[in-house]
Amino acid sequence: MKARVTVMLKAGVLDPQGEAVRHALGALGFSGVEGVRQGKVIELDLADGTTETTVTEMCEKLLANTVIESYRVEVL
Repeated sequence: MKARVTVMLKAGVLDPQGEAVRHALGALGFSGVEGVRQGKVIELDLADGTTETTVTEMCEKLLANTVIESYRVEVL
C-alpha cells in the first residue's frame, strides 16, 4: 500500500521560501506570479493492512507540525 501526505503551511503563516521563489520567478521574467506557497510531499510505502487512521497518527506525531501546518492524506 502507498500513501501520499501533502504538508503545507497554514493560511496566515509567513512562508519565506515561497516568497523567495516568487521573487526569483519575477527576476527570471515570469510576470503575474502574485504569491507562492511552498510545501512538501511525503510518499510512504506501507505494509498491507495499514489504515488511513495510522497514517493520520503519523502526521499528527511526526510528519506535520500541526500548529503551523495542515496536511492531506491520499491512499494510493
